Amino acid sequence: MESNTNLEKAANLNPKDGWALQNLALNYEMLRNFDAANKTIDRALQLDPRAFSALEIKAKLAMEETGDLSVAEKTLAALESLPQTPDFQIKLASARITMCLFLRRFDEVAREAEKVPDELVAAFPGALCSKYTAIGMAKKALRDDAGAQEVFLKAKKFAEDEIKQNPDDASAHSHLAEALAWLGEKNAALAASQRATELLPESKDAFGGPEISSSAAEVHAIIGDTAGAVAILDGLLSRPSSITVPVLQINPVWDSIRSDARFQALIKKYGAKV
Repeated sequence: MESNTNLEKAANLNPKDGWALQNLALNYEMLRNFDAANKTIDRALQLDPRAFSALEIKAKLAMEETGDLSVAEKTLAALESLPQTPDFQIKLASARITMCLFLRRFDEVAREAEKVPDELVAAFPGALCSKYTAIGMAKKALRDDAGAQEVFLKAKKFAEDEIKQNPDDASAHSHLAEALAWLGEKNAALAASQRATELLPESKDAFGGPEISSSAAEVHAIIGDTAGAVAILDGLLSRPSSITVPVLQINPVWDSIRSDARFQALIKKYGAKV
């Protein structure tokens, strides 16, 4: 993780550089210093109140700190009126899908994801797999197991195609692991997840590494391995990462292990520190 001191200096030297402020806010986010993160991103928004990435960070901070999704809802409503380039359209759709997933509006998740053309999504690495994984999660939550199986197979294929093109891309292996986990291919899912962790360990990338670890925890949860999921989450909650107790409480990916005493103990352990 880049030194906050260096980023603070950069932000102070270039007070009108929104990117420097966003990077500094993200560093504070990883440290769970939400007061500093919010103050910093507010400075960036003063420079450009309609900057999508800054608004996205603002909404993400509210969700991670308290589980509040109202900021995301208001932000998305405001962004709907802006001119939508293909790039903007995909980012907006992704944010909307995530919000609906956390709000458990599963019918909306599937509907929003399905209406985004694959040819637009394909321009973003991993996005096709993520799109169909989200649709699969929604269909599974709506008890459409056959429909879920069909789209999870598509997600798997997209991840495999991406790995063929970029065999050392940790995110691609991580996406494949999640698709395999949802398909019930436990051993293959764990192997793909392990490969992702080897390619991008936290020691190598202080931002990307924890994301890969978080995905690994999800894989363990999806296949019903509470002990494995809790062990990874315990580590992520004890060091810099974007994982927080409020996120664990609202993200439906953890539903399969939510009632387990070990998961509840983890929530209690770190919830007391919030």
